[in-house]
Amino acid sequence: MSILSYKGKQFYMDGEPFTVISGAMHYFRIPQEYWYDRLLKLKECGFNCVETYTCWNLHEREEGKFDFSGMLDIEKYIETAASLGLYVILRPGPYICAEWDFGGLPAWLLKYPDMALRCNDELYLSKVRRYYKELLGRIRPHLAVNGGNIVMLQVENEYGSYGNDKDYLHAVLDMYKEFDADCLFFTSDGPCYSMLTGGTLPGECISVANFGSRPEEQSAVMFEYFPDQPFMCGEYWNGWFDHWGVEHHRRDAKEIVSDFKTFMDNDWSINVYMFHGGTNFGFTNGANYTDRYFATITSYDYGALLTEAGDRTDAYYKFRDILVEKYGDKVPAITAKETEKEAYGKVELTESAKLFDNLENLSSPVHVAAPQFMENIGQDFGYILYRTTVKGPTNDWLLNFEHVHDRAQVFVDGEYKATYMRSTELPDEQKVKLPMTYGEQRQLDILVENMGRINYGPKLRDQKGAVGMRFGTQLHFGWDMYALPMTDLSGLEYKRIDGEKIDGPVFLRGSLEINGTPKDTFLRLDGFEKGFVTVNGFNLGRYWKVGPTKTLYVPAPILREGKNEIVVFESDGTSTTTIEFFAEPDLG
Repeated sequence: MSILSYKGKQFYMDGEPFTVISGAMHYFRIPQEYWYDRLLKLKECGFNCVETYTCWNLHEREEGKFDFSGMLDIEKYIETAASLGLYVILRPGPYICAEWDFGGLPAWLLKYPDMALRCNDELYLSKVRRYYKELLGRIRPHLAVNGGNIVMLQVENEYGSYGNDKDYLHAVLDMYKEFDADCLFFTSDGPCYSMLTGGTLPGECISVANFGSRPEEQSAVMFEYFPDQPFMCGEYWNGWFDHWGVEHHRRDAKEIVSDFKTFMDNDWSINVYMFHGGTNFGFTNGANYTDRYFATITSYDYGALLTEAGDRTDAYYKFRDILVEKYGDKVPAITAKETEKEAYGKVELTESAKLFDNLENLSSPVHVAAPQFMENIGQDFGYILYRTTVKGPTNDWLLNFEHVHDRAQVFVDGEYKATYMRSTELPDEQKVKLPMTYGEQRQLDILVENMGRINYGPKLRDQKGAVGMRFGTQLHFGWDMYALPMTDLSGLEYKRIDGEKIDGPVFLRGSLEINGTPKDTFLRLDGFEKGFVTVNGFNLGRYWKVGPTKTLYVPAPILREGKNEIVVFESDGTSTTTIEFFAEPDLG
């Protein structure tokens, strides 16, 4: 491939003037079988580049153990882009934000209490170096200087929004050089003075700006700050993400089309964030904290040019029209087809397995004096159960917590009593109390859901679970902790459902029969409360009746002809055992 460089306000590709027209698509949010389709649609829109982050937290879920298989095969993703003649902008982080759990940092970092994140902390940098050695060793052959198609490498990510440690930024840059990752380096920040001051490395990295409107104003700031470099928007936010319980975001297509034309009329470079958003499969979604905690939903549709299922939108065609007007027949003809969709209809869940009856099939207890966060026992995603016995006599004291991260359901002798939520104070009359006389005792179970670690801002150190359980002012000690990452559900023992009321927490199982080649579909769970769904062992992600989204995307590659196993984990209880597959999504 070719080498990207710049002189003054102009990019050059092998000495010829060049405008970067890039779209963001994260390989880890898209089934590998669809990578070619999504990248082809990017190419046929007239774009010349694809941008992606890398996800440290999935590549190294367990410290020192790396995974680059399946949806994490970044080399195959880069090679697929190369086969289409697309350049790649790679953003390895180590922090990526991305509305992704912990901003892409691995949860096991949180087991080091004295480690300072995202700064020139020796312990933290030693963990980054090990990851970079593995990652950069894999991508090195794909760098433009080695004949590959990676033309830009980002140093950290929006660092000026978080800190101002230039020694840290230099340490990250030095790692690239240490591992022979020679490329055009860049930083990206919001176009305001404080962020640019804190996050850039002038003279060593080109600086790009991230924003979602008013490109003329943003370019003026960047040219004032960096008069001798090209203007590029590293993230043009053409849409936005959603939080649970908050209205679905919609962006006026006229505005983003107008902004894109401004970029093209001025030959300014751009990375459209997102060209294709994809899905936060499993428990990978992040969260934000402003005045309170907000968890991000499963769909990462983002209002992108391609929908969550990879279909072209009206904005896609309007962006393409602008590029055709500018570049003529250099824009390829459209050949890629939309994936077929199918409404497979209703499926009855016929078997159930209660969580409390299957604890030993899913987990082995860890006994602790005081309850700990899940990261302290080596767990990253999912749920965790705290179990103890409370003996009488007791006073009429209320159960309280020092921290609930993020949702704690309380059961006494297996009977549901209350739900404690992060950032929401439960009224005293709804809190649990255990008045007992001499000789009495109660089993207390607390099921805590990790709803996604904070991915942006100063509250990144977001450990999950519940700690500091007390009755009145008296702390309660002596607990068994059951890690429930929900990665292997094969040990569950199911029973036929025979008309009984379905109380949570419970696993429900049924099967979807497919005749012929499977097609994309969308699962709706009306009447269900909260939980997640697996199809043939693949975790589609979370659902929650508070919305905004009402469906889960089910990509065809995880389905198969014949029988498909559907497992629904319902934490709260359901009024129905019927789910339904539709041909269209409902994002709210």
